[in-house]
Amino acid sequence: MTASYPFSAVVGHDDLRLALLLNAVHPGIGGVLVRGEKGTAKSTIVRGLAALLPQVEAVEHCRFSCDPSAPDPTCPDEPHDAAAVTRDARLVELPVGATEDRLVGSLDLERALNEGVRAYQPGLLAAAHRGVLYVDEVNLLHDHLVDLLLDAAAMGRAYIEREGISVSHASTFLLVGTMNPEEGELRPQLLDRFGLTVEVRAARDVDTRTEVIRRRLNFEASPSEFVARWLADDVALADQISGARARLSTVDLPDAELRRIASVCASFDVDGMRADLVLARTAVAHAAWRNADAVSEVDVEVAARLALPHRRRRDPFDAPGIPDEQLREALDDAREEPDDEPPPDGGGDGGAPQDGPAEAPPSASDGQSGNGQAPENPAVEPDPAFRARLLRLPGTGRGAPGKRSKSRTDSGRVVRPSSVDGSGLHLVGTLSAAAPHQVARGRTGPGMLLRGGDVRRAVREGRESNLVLFAVDASGSMAARKRMAAVTGGVISLLRDAYERRDKVGLITFRGGDAELALPPTSSVDIAVTRLRRLPSGGRTPLAAGLLKAHHTLSLERLRDPRRRPLLVVVTDGRATVAASRGGDPVADAERAAALLAADGVASVVVDCERGPVRLGLADRLASVMDGACVRLDELSADRVAGVVHAARRAA
Repeated sequence: MTASYPFSAVVGHDDLRLALLLNAVHPGIGGVLVRGEKGTAKSTIVRGLAALLPQVEAVEHCRFSCDPSAPDPTCPDEPHDAAAVTRDARLVELPVGATEDRLVGSLDLERALNEGVRAYQPGLLAAAHRGVLYVDEVNLLHDHLVDLLLDAAAMGRAYIEREGISVSHASTFLLVGTMNPEEGELRPQLLDRFGLTVEVRAARDVDTRTEVIRRRLNFEASPSEFVARWLADDVALADQISGARARLSTVDLPDAELRRIASVCASFDVDGMRADLVLARTAVAHAAWRNADAVSEVDVEVAARLALPHRRRRDPFDAPGIPDEQLREALDDAREEPDDEPPPDGGGDGGAPQDGPAEAPPSASDGQSGNGQAPENPAVEPDPAFRARLLRLPGTGRGAPGKRSKSRTDSGRVVRPSSVDGSGLHLVGTLSAAAPHQVARGRTGPGMLLRGGDVRRAVREGRESNLVLFAVDASGSMAARKRMAAVTGGVISLLRDAYERRDKVGLITFRGGDAELALPPTSSVDIAVTRLRRLPSGGRTPLAAGLLKAHHTLSLERLRDPRRRPLLVVVTDGRATVAASRGGDPVADAERAAALLAADGVASVVVDCERGPVRLGLADRLASVMDGACVRLDELSADRVAGVVHAARRAA
C-alpha cells in the first residue's frame, strides 16, 4: 500500500489544517469545505489527516462499525455477539460519478437471487461511520447526493427506504469536501450545511514554494524514509487530538462568550441558527485543542473566521470571505454592547430611509444618431434581479447532470425496465421476466433460475445541465440608461437561474462593428456576472456578427463536449444596422446567420428588448427564422408569467 504524505510535512495552509484538526476533535462541527485552485494539496492534506485519527474499537464482523461499549440498538447486523477488534479509522472516498445506491446502500442482489430474501447491502455512509468521508469535487456531485450525505452528517444516521427495504443505521463521520470554484459553485443552501470552510491558494512566496517542491521530491524519492522523518510530529498531533477529545466535555462555555457568538452572527446577518451552533462547537473544540478550561474571545475569533465566510453569501454571486477588519469590528461591538440598547430611529427595520440615486438623464436618442453612431456609454448599474422563469430545451438529452432539461442518466429515478436500453440492473423487471418460466426450467428449490434474456436494465430519467450562451446586444439602440439597466438585470436573473441549474455559461457581446466572446463557456457563472456588470454600451448594431460568433462558439463547444446540449439566449431589440459583409443588407445578413443556427438544431430564445409605442417586431421575426421562442424582457420574471418556455417550437 502506498504511504500517505505526512500531515505534519505539509507547508503552509494553516487555516485548513486547523479546521481539519478541530473537526477531528469535535465531529459535531459538521465537516470542512475546502475551496481552492487546482494543485494546492487539498487531497494530500485530507488523506494525511486520516492517519492521525485515534484507532476505532468495533464489533467484529459488524458491517456498520458498531462501538462494542455502546452498540447501535437498531443496527441491521444486530444482535452483536462477536468480539471487539481494534482498527484504524477509515478514509472513505465518494467519487463524483457515484450513484445513490453506492452512497446509502441497496438491496443485496446476490442474496435476493440465490436465497429469495430481502437483505440490505450497506453503502459508503456505513463504511465511513466513525471515520472520514472525503468528497473530491463536491460541487460536481449530484445535488440529491449532496443532500443525502449532508443529512446523514447532520443527524448522525442514515435512513434508507427503497425496494421494500426500511433500514436506518448510525453514520457519524468527519465530512470533508473539496472543490475548485472555477468549475462551478455549490448552492448557498448546501454551503450552509458544511460546518467550516477554508480558501486555499498556492503561496506566492518563493521560499515557501521552494520548500514545497523540495519536500515533495524527497517524498517521491523515498516515501518510507520521508514518512519516518515526520513520524514523531504526526504522533504528537495524534496525541493532541486524543487529549483534546478527552477534554472536550469539560470545557466551559461562559455566558459572556455565548452572547459574543450570538452577537457576531447577528451582526453578519446570517440565516437561521446553524451558524451560532457551529461557532459554539468550534470555539469549544479550539479551547480544548489549546488545553484551556474555558472558551475565551480568541476561540470565538478563530471559530468565526472559519465558520462565517460561506454563510455571508446571501446571493449566489456575493464574494465569499470576511475582511479581518470587519470581523475585528464585530467582535469589538460584541464586547462593548450594553445589555439594554434602545432601537435606532428610522422605522421598524432599524435603519434610516434610503433614497435611490437620482436618475441620470436619458441619452440623446434611444437609437442611433444621424450618422449611425451613438455616444459611448459607461457600464450601467443593473436593475435588481428577479426570479427568472424556466427556459428549457425540448426532448431528452444525455448531458452532464444538472437541473434544467430532461435527460437519460445513470443515476436518476428509474422510470421503466428495458431489455435493450438503460444502465444497471432493474431487479423487479428481471425477476418479473424470469418468474413465468421457473416451472419450465425445472426449479425445485429456493432461488430463481435466470437466463440472459431475462435481464432488464433500469431506464433512468433525471435532469441535465446545458450550455447557456448569451449573446447580448450592447449597441446604441440598447444604450438608454434605463433600458440597459433592465437588460443587465434580466440577464443576471437568467445567470442566477443557470447557476442554480449547474449550467455552463458563455457571454458574447456585440456593438460598434463587431462581436466579442467576452467569456468563453465556463462553469464559473459568477465570472459571467462580473463581466456583464462591466459591460459598456453604445455604437451600431452588428447583429449578424453576434449570431455568427455564437454559431462559431457553439460549433467548437460541440466538438469539446458533444453530449452537452446548448441553449442560445439572444438579448436584442432586433434592429440590425451593420452588415456581415461590405455592401450587404444588415437585416438579411442577420437572418442568414440565424438560419445557420436553426440548421444546426441549436435551441434558442430571443429576449425582445424593444420598447415604445411603435414596435417593429424584428426580434420576433428573428426568433421565427431561428425556429426558437421570443420572450419580452418584462416576461422573464417567473412571478409574472406562469408556465415553461421551451427553447424551440419544433419537436425534438
